[in-house]
Amino acid sequence: YYCKQNKVSAMAEIVVTGMGAISSIGLTVAENHYSLKHEISGIRKARHFKSQYTDSLVFGEIDQSDESLLEELGLEKSQGYTRTTLIALKAFREAIQQAQLSAEELASTRTAFISSSTVGGMCYTDDLYHDANLQGTPSEFVKHYEGSDHALQIVRLYGMKGITDVINTACSSSANAIALGMRLLETGRVDRVIAGGSDCLAKFTVNGFNSLRILSEEPCKPFDNQREGLSLGEAAAYVVLERKETLPPTKKTWAKAAGFGICNDAFHPSATSDDARGPRLAMELALKRAQLTPEDIHYINAHGTGTPNNDITESFAFSKLFRHVPPFSSTKSYVGHTLAAAGALEAIYSILSLQNGEVYPSLRVKEPIADFSFQPVTTYTPGIDLKHVLSNSFGFGGNCTSLIFSACI
Repeated sequence: YYCKQNKVSAMAEIVVTGMGAISSIGLTVAENHYSLKHEISGIRKARHFKSQYTDSLVFGEIDQSDESLLEELGLEKSQGYTRTTLIALKAFREAIQQAQLSAEELASTRTAFISSSTVGGMCYTDDLYHDANLQGTPSEFVKHYEGSDHALQIVRLYGMKGITDVINTACSSSANAIALGMRLLETGRVDRVIAGGSDCLAKFTVNGFNSLRILSEEPCKPFDNQREGLSLGEAAAYVVLERKETLPPTKKTWAKAAGFGICNDAFHPSATSDDARGPRLAMELALKRAQLTPEDIHYINAHGTGTPNNDITESFAFSKLFRHVPPFSSTKSYVGHTLAAAGALEAIYSILSLQNGEVYPSLRVKEPIADFSFQPVTTYTPGIDLKHVLSNSFGFGGNCTSLIFSACI
């Protein structure tokens, strides 16, 4: 069995056959793409999220209410569907429809579902507080506070019977979900994987990040010398991964999932190391798995949070790994930091870059970081021949993950 699995691994070519996304710049992948091309930011004052900080901070909030999502998805109220679950369902549905997966394929034991979330069902923090302290009648969410609840709801609604897992490695969560999906396909355990993640705005999250004093009162400006911190956002994003050998020749493929690198720099609970050993090693491991050199990378979708620590460290990692740093930018300047969803959402943005030969800029960069000779792309740039793109996701606790996507031949 071990030899058989290794044989599959050596032969497997993993491709993306479906994508689904909802964020502050679009309710579908197409709407997200339109905003990316036209440099439309979704970071603004919140309309739906309620917090003591909504007057002083800006957020990458999805412009759709819970009630509207429930109606669109055909779900009944008072069934415990949190916002994390609602946006996950919307993105999941778009991904499987684009991949043209049948009900039989979704229910097959050869289909895996790997998701991720950080806040999970705890997004309704006030209800959680009242339920935990036995205040009044239990809310409809009393059984749905787990980080895995959104995935369990999807599994139930679609009758899925294959491998299911939910990952929480902070901001690298959905990048790791994609990496795990790639491994399941490489080893022949499954024929297809839906991988990604979902996180919505929550008092629990906002209060936590505010305690670290890394939230910006203005929309974030990654890689700018005057950057002040990150903007929190919400999103859900999923990709469908399949082994190319199992597909009919006519099936649309968006990109090749070429490689991933995962490591932990074991430096600090919420900061990357000054020598950038984690980010650099993650990128090196991804290149090795993809059998590529640094010179083969034509664009980097950077982690780029807009915090002083992250942007200087990631830039330092670029300077040490690349002789000539390729074009790079942070699409968090459009949607904010979407936490567990960030890796999958930015993977989709990277694939859109690859497919359309275009680079989306880091918005609001007026004075690039002065410590380096290179700077991010600051305007929408079409007409670029892209063959291989790198997407970085670095999380709390030292979790560093890099993904590489390549053009399908």
